[in-house]
Amino acid sequence: MSTTTPPSMPPDLLGAAQRAKGFMPHAEGLALFETAVAYGPLGPICEIGTYCGKSAVYLGAGARQAGSVVLTVDHHRGSEEIQPGWAHHDPTLVDPRFGKMDSLPTFRATIASAGLEEEVIAIVGRSERVAALWNTPLAMLFIDGGHSEEPVTADYEGWAPHVMIGGALAFHDVYPDPADGGQAPYRVYQRVLASGAFKEVRHEGSLRVLERTGPGIG
Repeated sequence: MSTTTPPSMPPDLLGAAQRAKGFMPHAEGLALFETAVAYGPLGPICEIGTYCGKSAVYLGAGARQAGSVVLTVDHHRGSEEIQPGWAHHDPTLVDPRFGKMDSLPTFRATIASAGLEEEVIAIVGRSERVAALWNTPLAMLFIDGGHSEEPVTADYEGWAPHVMIGGALAFHDVYPDPADGGQAPYRVYQRVLASGAFKEVRHEGSLRVLERTGPGIG
């Protein structure tokens, strides 16, 4: 990845990202934007875990500068940590007709308000189902779906093989210290490094960015 002066995110998109509902810290969001700008010219960008679209705005802004697109995959029924009774639950996202979480309407409003409907494409479905049908090489993959062992592992195993050599794999919520957060993303991140197929190129808060250097994912 280039070590030149980082690109600047346009003020309107910066404001849209900061206003959007979500959990992405601003510094980490800017790192996503810069990574998308750097790797986007190689091909499409894929995000696993859309929620309400906050990180998709950062990625979409980067994709626009890079001449790329973002495909963001989510069933929009919420990962376990945002279900009723959990700390990150938002009752305004519950669809009373079905008694289930539904972040899709909020996501669509977020992307429309940001003016990024041409750059950000929603794929509504479970990550593992979509991954089983996928065959397009990815310039960048951002994994930020469910954070327990099974979904993080499934997202990695299902999607990482599609990252092209020279492309980027990014993980969110990687916490080496258990006191800071759950350990599943950190364990999968360690597995990625141990595979020898990726090298770390950036670390911003809980965001880790790795570049694929060879075959195999481990």
